[in-house]
Amino acid sequence: MSRDFDENMVQLVSEIAANYRRNSIFSLYASSKLASKVEIIEILQELRQLVFPGFFESKKLSSDTIEYYIGDLLISIEEKLHRQIKCALLYKNSIDNESEASCLEEKTNNICLTFLKLLPKIQEYINTDLKAAYDGDPSAGDIEQIIFSYPGIFAVSIYRIAHELYKLSVPCIPRIMTEYAHSETGIDINAGAQIGKYFFIDHGTGVVIGETSIIGENVKIYQGVTLGALSTRGGQSLQGVKRHPTIEDNVTIYSGASILGGDTIIGKNSVIGGNAFITKSVPEDTRVSIKNPELKFRNSNSNSKPKELEQEFIFDWII
Repeated sequence: MSRDFDENMVQLVSEIAANYRRNSIFSLYASSKLASKVEIIEILQELRQLVFPGFFESKKLSSDTIEYYIGDLLISIEEKLHRQIKCALLYKNSIDNESEASCLEEKTNNICLTFLKLLPKIQEYINTDLKAAYDGDPSAGDIEQIIFSYPGIFAVSIYRIAHELYKLSVPCIPRIMTEYAHSETGIDINAGAQIGKYFFIDHGTGVVIGETSIIGENVKIYQGVTLGALSTRGGQSLQGVKRHPTIEDNVTIYSGASILGGDTIIGKNSVIGGNAFITKSVPEDTRVSIKNPELKFRNSNSNSKPKELEQEFIFDWII
């Protein structure tokens, strides 16, 4: 290498190191407190193996070996989860003495144990989501196809896991989990959202469900739906404020609809048509649709002016 290159490298190293020292966000190299995204994804993969036995591993299972399989997975999950939760808690809390370190260890143990005890409940909720997907989609050939390939089930399953960690006040990890699902599916469900049983996202791409959303049971939504906030200009001052809508039981929301605001409630048994933009509450048993636009037809083989026709049909799902 040339002398000029060496001198430039020395200068570059010095400038980057100076940035580390000036800005606290870059100063974490001296600490082991950051959680590992790679290991958190491994935890999710093992949890999916636990929830869906036989689907995501090569081991042959039988009724004689299933308990050993469950035990082995739980040990692996607990070891990794304990390590990552402890890192996340350390990142949020500086530990100055042995007493605080002991309290942190005890808190980590309690969170891990509480979460593992919730796994049967998580599995029960996911099973209802599977049933909702199968019952609600005539193209679903069987449950196995849904587990293997439906992005909505993938995203909602990971949300169910992350939500329980969110409720246990675990920092960082729930968001890493749901953003992993977001990157894989295009479905963005904040771990803080409250979602009841029998929840189905059909197709799914572009769905956004905000942190303070509340969704009842037997709700079905399609691609491109947003359950969002009217405004986030308040930034951090809005933490803990209900910013996202409430969707009551047995509601269907079709593609492209946006429902915004913490005071907005969609009443039970309502249907929200595609591309609707809603910022006010909708009563129970209501069907909301957008008036069909005018269509213009021009014959490509003639120079005639376009003929304007107002649509006189309404899709079956709106009426």
